[in-house]
Amino acid sequence: MAVDKKTLKELFTRTLKIRLFEEKVWNLFGENIVPGTLHLYLGQEAVAAGVTTALKKSDWIQSSHRGHGHVVAKGADMNAALAELLGKKTGSCKGKGGSMHITQLDVGVLGATGVVASGLPIAVGAALSCQMRKTDDVVACFFGDGASNNGTFGESLNMSAIWKLPLVWIVENNFYAMGTPIKMTCPSSTVAQRAEAYCIPSKVVDGNNALEVYEATIEAVKRAREGGGPTLIECQTYRMKGHSRFDPAKYRPKEEADYWLSEEKDAVNVIQKIAIEQGAITEKDADKIRAKLQKGVDKAGEFAKKSEFPEPEEALDDVFAEAI
Repeated sequence: MAVDKKTLKELFTRTLKIRLFEEKVWNLFGENIVPGTLHLYLGQEAVAAGVTTALKKSDWIQSSHRGHGHVVAKGADMNAALAELLGKKTGSCKGKGGSMHITQLDVGVLGATGVVASGLPIAVGAALSCQMRKTDDVVACFFGDGASNNGTFGESLNMSAIWKLPLVWIVENNFYAMGTPIKMTCPSSTVAQRAEAYCIPSKVVDGNNALEVYEATIEAVKRAREGGGPTLIECQTYRMKGHSRFDPAKYRPKEEADYWLSEEKDAVNVIQKIAIEQGAITEKDADKIRAKLQKGVDKAGEFAKKSEFPEPEEALDDVFAEAI
């Protein structure tokens, strides 16, 4: 499909924005000011960039434990996102959610979740809401290959198919559920094949190519908006770091890692090359975009550092809804 220059520039910008944001998070964690552990999105930026560029602001996304990239790509405020990671009261969840629970409803971020596969049934509920309210909004649900082995995967796909919900299932297959290779847990050659059992169309794409992810998502979103039901897109990608901040990822074969972590497969390099070749940006434009984004990320980092922690007496605030 033909993609205009504006879209190509946006795909490059979002991919790079996620990369710079995650690098900032990595550095802040190194300063020992990020509570808990950390699941970085480095390496998988093209998936979130491609999917969210195909959505409109009122569409929804359901994220996972590796969700910083999703929420940043969807338009979440970087100041609030980084403040949340640092547990500050200026965070999107007032510092009470942290890395795995970033939420910002005004830009369509339903939230991230630290429990593997728990976001799938939430996405079903959100898509059912869109359908019942007769909006043309869709829900994109991100989850990993490991989540496809959870019972909620089958239950959620089945319900979405029966009710023809406006839902796009996004499998981020980085080939490892923590340290377990997918070839040890999945009998089929792709996760996408599992969608056939629920009569859901599926497609496998290069998850390091934001343009390829975008093109597949555009088709799936169109189908969902028109009442055609859900689609599953498997994005084959690779994380640059281990499962969490403390994982050296020594279980990955050197040849495999060298291939996926090469400059040619790097998500930012891939979309930058495409955007330049198709005349959407120049090398100079790319440098300007990088400088502007870096300035914003650095500013967000300083904002988060200077923000205050919530007071102890605020611990139970926002836990219960007010009676109607």
